[in-house]
Amino acid sequence: MKKKSGYLMAALLAMFLYSCSTRHAVAVAPVEIKPIHITIDVNIKVDKALDDFFGDIDETDDDTGQPADTQN
Repeated sequence: MKKKSGYLMAALLAMFLYSCSTRHAVAVAPVEIKPIHITIDVNIKVDKALDDFFGDIDETDDDTGQPADTQN
């Protein structure tokens, strides 16, 4: 009787250990990397920077070449 209970315990232990082990199969598909094209319009920033840079020229009078605020 002890032999049968020993085999039974060994079988239960083997089933317990087998049930604790897990296996997962993960399939990895090939990854395709495509280039990204980004277009940024910076005309507004450049226009504002040019206005700031050439602001003193815009303030002069076109006919006399004198600053607009010092005319007679």
